[in-house]
Amino acid sequence: MQNSKFKIQNSKKSKPEHQDILNRTFEFSVRIVKLSKTLYNDYSVGSILARQILRSGTSIGANIEEGQSAQSKPDFIHKFSVALKEAREIRYWLRLLIASEMVKEHLLSELLNEANEITQIIAQIIINTRKNI
Repeated sequence: MQNSKFKIQNSKKSKPEHQDILNRTFEFSVRIVKLSKTLYNDYSVGSILARQILRSGTSIGANIEEGQSAQSKPDFIHKFSVALKEAREIRYWLRLLIASEMVKEHLLSELLNEANEITQIIAQIIINTRKNI
């Protein structure tokens, strides 16, 4: 979608919270893959959680990518809504890892913070896009 009101690629004219969402979600996915590998190798219960974390954490960026070639604004909103659901889900899994003491909080705090920021950015993009329909 090339409409400047919901364009999310790097642009000096775009809002700061919209800049680099493609890159941020890709880098987030890379970090999730690394976390999943660690969980899968180190914990018996971790292998089950690793699959869930890998699925939801990497799906965010994949849906953002798909949204870039959406056929319409409603299709764009749909792709970003799926990404938002996955972003909320990964926050749950990260919090669960911390609460269950599988991973120390200080090791996941940056990743959890990034998940929170990505969730807020995606939600705002959806809101802005809906306003423009």
